[in-house]
Amino acid sequence: MIAAAAGSLETVEGGRAITESSEAVLAQDKATDSWNEYQADSLKRHMYEIASVAGSAKVEEYAKEIAKDRSGQDKAREKAEDAEKERDTHTRASALHEERHHWLTGSATLVEIGIALSTVAIITARRTFWFAAMGLGAAGAALFAVAYLAG
Repeated sequence: MIAAAAGSLETVEGGRAITESSEAVLAQDKATDSWNEYQADSLKRHMYEIASVAGSAKVEEYAKEIAKDRSGQDKAREKAEDAEKERDTHTRASALHEERHHWLTGSATLVEIGIALSTVAIITARRTFWFAAMGLGAAGAALFAVAYLAG
């Protein structure tokens, strides 16, 4: 029963790790888009600043555009930083699920080897195989517990 549970949860945790990793990539894409918007607003603002210093007749119009671009930059920075925080959250969650996946893989493997040894113990009627099977089963159960207690 422990082997079946560990095997099933191993698959679930692997899937969650992949999902969280994908979400982290999407959040990074959002952050990149926002930083690109920030840079574009910065370039436009600098162009308007140069034009207004050059003594153009549209100085007031340029001042409005400069203020608008500064505001746009602030919003873009905020969006980018929020997306980076979201990325970091998903990355940490992915690592946790991946770690659980590894512990559960070990758990299922040890329990399954224990099951095989118990079969050998039954066929050969040797206590050595029986004790080894019990030890592997206990170790597998311990790894199963560690998978959720360590995270």
